[in-house]
Amino acid sequence: MLFSSIISSILRRLKFRRGVKYYFTFIGFAIVLSFVLMALLASFISPYNPVKRAGAPLESPSFKFPMGTDGLGRDILSRIIHGTRIVLRITLLSMTLSFLIGVPIGLLSGYLGGKLDSVISLFMDSLYAFPGLVLAIALAVMLGPGEISMGMSLTVVYIPTYFRMVRGEALSVKENLFVEAAKAIGAKDRTVMFKYILPNIIPSLPIILSLNAADAVLTAAALSFIGLGITAPTPDWGFDLRMGYPYLTSKIWWPSTFPGLMIVFLTLGFSLFGEGLTEILNPRLVRR
Repeated sequence: MLFSSIISSILRRLKFRRGVKYYFTFIGFAIVLSFVLMALLASFISPYNPVKRAGAPLESPSFKFPMGTDGLGRDILSRIIHGTRIVLRITLLSMTLSFLIGVPIGLLSGYLGGKLDSVISLFMDSLYAFPGLVLAIALAVMLGPGEISMGMSLTVVYIPTYFRMVRGEALSVKENLFVEAAKAIGAKDRTVMFKYILPNIIPSLPIILSLNAADAVLTAAALSFIGLGITAPTPDWGFDLRMGYPYLTSKIWWPSTFPGLMIVFLTLGFSLFGEGLTEILNPRLVRR
């Protein structure tokens, strides 16, 4: 029901909008889709085993190794392809959990108000005050390395974002006449929140999801780069970027360049998709 409402809202607005960001939306979607397909087909399109030696250490890009090899002789292309799975799994886990936790709490807080709203808002604002990367690092240190730990760390970082957005929308929507009418005919609070208020908040949620996904890719790569994410020999873009960084002084650029480019491209894809959705789903921008 939730996802069908989101898709219906997007398609309904696409009929009336043909701006530049409309095309950016599909460019971003195409980039993200290409990485998703790469992750799904990794076992079939990867030329070598990503954790085993395939050639001599630090071979430059060639026909045999299009992106060269790393310091242990492993094929960089194969590691990038399989590393896509890690990045997308962590991003999906963090986005799903933060969505499922932040949205109901924000809806409940904004609708009920009172002391409950004050307490929850104070706690969420205290979390939001921390820089995202600093908070993620602190949580990753406590939870330890691994996909689940990284996903949980990013979840805590993004919950306040969903909470603040949904709470603000709920405070506005609950003052509308149709909400008062629903209460007048005896609708329960749960029915009012999820049947009358939530559908009016839904169009704004994909924007937050896509933009937070872009930030999650960067934050996850940063955690792996400083040694708080995925451990060897698991293929991961941030970890491989860190391993290739010392070779830059010797003009051996490929071990760090290609993982870095993948981080940039995936982040760009989510960002373009999110920015395009902002214009498509925001009525004020559409009227402009």
